[in-house]
Amino acid sequence: MKQFQSFGLDTSNQCLLREGVPVDLAPKPFAVLRYLVENPGRLITHDELLDALWPETYVQPQVLRTYMLELRKVLGDDAAKPRFIQTLPKRGYRFVAPVTERANGESSATAQDAKATAIVGREAEFDCLKKQFEEAASGQRRVVFVTGESGIGKTALVDAFCRRLDPAMGTTVARGQCVQGVGATEDYYPVTEALSQLCAAPHGETACKVLTRIAPAWLAHERRDASIEAFDTRSQERMLGDLCAALEELAAEQPLILVFEDLHWADDATLNLLSALARRRAPAKLLVLATYCPLTGTIEDPLRGLQQDLLMRRLCVETALARLKKAVVTELLSRDLKQDSLPPGLADFIFQRSEGNPLFVFAVLEHLIVERILVRHQVKGAERWEQQAPFPEMEAGVPDQLVRMIELVIERLSEHEQHLLEAASLMTVAFPAWAVAAALATDPIETEEACDGLARRLHFVVRAGQDELPDGTQSAFYVFAHGLYREVLYQRQAPARRSRRHIRVADRLAELFAGREADVAREIAMHFKAAGDHDRAASVLESAARHAEQSAGVC
Repeated sequence: MKQFQSFGLDTSNQCLLREGVPVDLAPKPFAVLRYLVENPGRLITHDELLDALWPETYVQPQVLRTYMLELRKVLGDDAAKPRFIQTLPKRGYRFVAPVTERANGESSATAQDAKATAIVGREAEFDCLKKQFEEAASGQRRVVFVTGESGIGKTALVDAFCRRLDPAMGTTVARGQCVQGVGATEDYYPVTEALSQLCAAPHGETACKVLTRIAPAWLAHERRDASIEAFDTRSQERMLGDLCAALEELAAEQPLILVFEDLHWADDATLNLLSALARRRAPAKLLVLATYCPLTGTIEDPLRGLQQDLLMRRLCVETALARLKKAVVTELLSRDLKQDSLPPGLADFIFQRSEGNPLFVFAVLEHLIVERILVRHQVKGAERWEQQAPFPEMEAGVPDQLVRMIELVIERLSEHEQHLLEAASLMTVAFPAWAVAAALATDPIETEEACDGLARRLHFVVRAGQDELPDGTQSAFYVFAHGLYREVLYQRQAPARRSRRHIRVADRLAELFAGREADVAREIAMHFKAAGDHDRAASVLESAARHAEQSAGVC
């Protein structure tokens, strides 16, 4: 095991440990970290890293940036003051923390036991996976979609489930990771990765023999071996049939679990294979677990359309992960901090700030520790976490690692969509379409249609209803499913542009409520104040106060 500070890299069990407790990390980020840790102290160029992890495959260098952001989030590292991974601009990366070697021994088993019990508040979802596996193990193939927003714990659930499998059953688990940008350039990318794991497993020679006999072109594609039949010399339909038959033979005697991560980035060819595996009728001890974040929600989206069709035909099930309840968040914090009694108000603050998203829970907790708001002290001979300073105001900013994660989501959108969301963030967590149109000086009908499109596609924007405006027109309103997204969108705008948009919304409010400005005086004043126009904000409030006095006198 490779040890660096409080972390351990268990290469045998393919997991990262923090103080002996496994940390959730997808296969590809783990591979990136492993390569860096195994080459400490020296520059690892972008090309070297790409060649090591994606040999003979073109992958956009941007993928490395995504993985580095994820690794820094997990390690609690800061790019400006790195403790672990140093970025050398335009060259590559260097692992700067001292690395030592120690035997796995008993600590590895202990860590695995801890990992098995680390999933909190997902008992029903875990039972669903268990039931589907039991049916698959009896010869009835099963496909399960594990869905939920970013950071909700999809991978953690699947990892915990796979680790709790009974070794006596001889179950084989093979994973394929979909990568943003790769699906557009390489068909079957996650499938190829899963096949590589099958062939490299302890009994991988069996998988290689089956592929050689039934699906030689797939083995050629997995190995990039030109001496075997070329991958593209048969029709796609025949290729799919060959691989399905090979997987069914591999799952004839012992269970086989295929895990496809982040299926929202999968290529169409991979989705076609998933469809074929779900629809075939031959008996097979096969379980397919596919995780994805519902970035899109319309039937026109290939993944969503496939899932809806399979659900309608009862050929799959969906396990949708909801946000955690406050009691579960409290239990998570107690486990992570290793103390039953938490500092007063800590669970309330983190629950309100994270809104029950597990990734956000730990990011906010890490932020409090880094800022020394939470400090570990010796109390009666034992170490305890205690509050050292007041908790920050709820609007005091977003932890840096969450800013980076949310920015990655936002940057995938078009410039027009980004402007829409930025304008929406000028309001509270709830925002009406007419206000977005006012902020951007665009047509209200077209803006509402664009907001509807975002609500269908994004997991963090939800259409919440329809309002009737004073002039009798209708306008839909929406909510940010998580307030942290709204805060990041608000802060990323240039102050001058943000001020101009606030003033447009204030002017539109006054126009809509002409003669009744007092009814919305606080909202108008809020926008003027946010724009820095304190005189107009004060004038609006004074006018409303005079109106209230006159109304009281009349009464």
